[in-house]
Amino acid sequence: MSDITDQELAQNRLDSLLSEHRDLDDVIGRLGEDGPMDQLQMQRLKKRKLLLKDEIIKLKALLLPDIIA
Repeated sequence: MSDITDQELAQNRLDSLLSEHRDLDDVIGRLGEDGPMDQLQMQRLKKRKLLLKDEIIKLKALLLPDIIA
């Protein structure tokens, strides 16, 4: 059994967050197309999407640190 590194765990988490972000994007898009929508639900979905984006940015920074040459 191989040990999973912190980098692999972070990459797996990033992949999961990116997938959830895409799914939320699809849901928000469909809700907007379906006519009248629950504004509170839409607001919650958009807030969750923004939180995911922030976490994605942090993980990407950890996995791909800026290299100043």
